[in-house]
Amino acid sequence: MRAGAAAAPIGSITSADRPIGVFDSGVGGLSVLRALRAELPQEDFVYFADSGNAPYGERDDAFVAQRSQAIAQQLREEHGIKALVVACNTATAAAVHLLRAGHPGLPLVGVEPALKPAAARSRTRRIAVLATRGTLASAKFAALHASLRDEAEFLLQPCDGLAAAIEADDATKIRALCEEYTRASGRFGSKNGQIDSLVLGCTHYPFAANHFAELAGPEVALIETGEPVARQTRRLLGAAGLLRTQGVGSITLQASAGQAALHATATRWLGR
Repeated sequence: MRAGAAAAPIGSITSADRPIGVFDSGVGGLSVLRALRAELPQEDFVYFADSGNAPYGERDDAFVAQRSQAIAQQLREEHGIKALVVACNTATAAAVHLLRAGHPGLPLVGVEPALKPAAARSRTRRIAVLATRGTLASAKFAALHASLRDEAEFLLQPCDGLAAAIEADDATKIRALCEEYTRASGRFGSKNGQIDSLVLGCTHYPFAANHFAELAGPEVALIETGEPVARQTRRLLGAAGLLRTQGVGSITLQASAGQAALHATATRWLGR
């Protein structure tokens, strides 16, 4: 794992050997990077944490769109990335359409709360969705929610402060907020009328999954987005002839603030 390592000259790298860019407002997107590494272990990744501006979920759309566009441009210019994963629900909602318009030839994958997998799995048809206020208020989420209204009842719970607490690794606050928002969501279990699926609708939240699992109980499924995103990334790279077929990939870490903290967190959470 390299912290802010210098990239090789772009002209000297074949298209398939170029890295995949991944970004989030902070460390939460490491949960997506973990899934990407498991799915694509031969690929190189450049992860950018915009920790100086985290969390995006409490910023307005214009700010998030501006930062997303700037980071995408930086990753292309500095690293010659062959694909981009927007590992943030809020940034996907605010900016993915702008990024696709601005980079039409670049394979691009966004994330969204996993309502569809939750609806497919749920037996009680009652699903809690924990996410940032920005994600839940977005037009993109509203469209997704509306498309699945007949499939299940989704109980939407904004989780103010939780992403920031995870970003700061504040164990006491993380536990307290998980308790607050789990309790506010409703009654969990496998019986009729109970919530049997809990969607972790922010990429930070899987790093509090142990708390949610304990609070919701063993009959409740925790559903996140990392694995579907990783599979879609593989599909897009394969379709474009950009899959790297050999070697062992690396991770380059960059941050707008707190570089040392990002490296320590990645080492702990990615087991590298």
